[in-house]
Amino acid sequence: MQSNAATPEEYISSLPAERQPVMHALRAVVLKNIPEGFREGMVYGMLGYVVPHIIYPAGYHCDPKQALPFMNIASQKNYISVYHMGLYADEELLKWFTAEYAKVGKRKLDMGKACIRFKKPEDVPVELIGKLAGRMTVQDWIALYESKLKKLTMNNERSLR
Repeated sequence: MQSNAATPEEYISSLPAERQPVMHALRAVVLKNIPEGFREGMVYGMLGYVVPHIIYPAGYHCDPKQALPFMNIASQKNYISVYHMGLYADEELLKWFTAEYAKVGKRKLDMGKACIRFKKPEDVPVELIGKLAGRMTVQDWIALYESKLKKLTMNNERSLR
């Protein structure tokens, strides 16, 4: 569910009471662990952590007016979700996360390419999400993003020939 909240605090306070504690905990652990340079804000109607234009002026290739997205946390209708673009772009990070989740996860991992879903607030491995938030610096993310974008651009150019 996209929110019209203007701030992270407003977003969390607008959630159902049973979701607020885990969302507060997720926000706190991300802020504690995410490397310097990422900025928190409301992005696409959810809590977002981005590389601001001051660090990466090109912005997000799909919409350069937007800062480069990195991580989001959201309370959806039927689950809590954590989006982490590094999991989608970095196979080693994905391997690390799935191995660590197997050690602490209460249920089978429910994950898409970059989205991890938790049906119950008590199933969210808050500390693991904090560790995940801290595993990639701004510089690491920009370099990985640009390498993937370059590869995508080259593939698109080849397909047009």
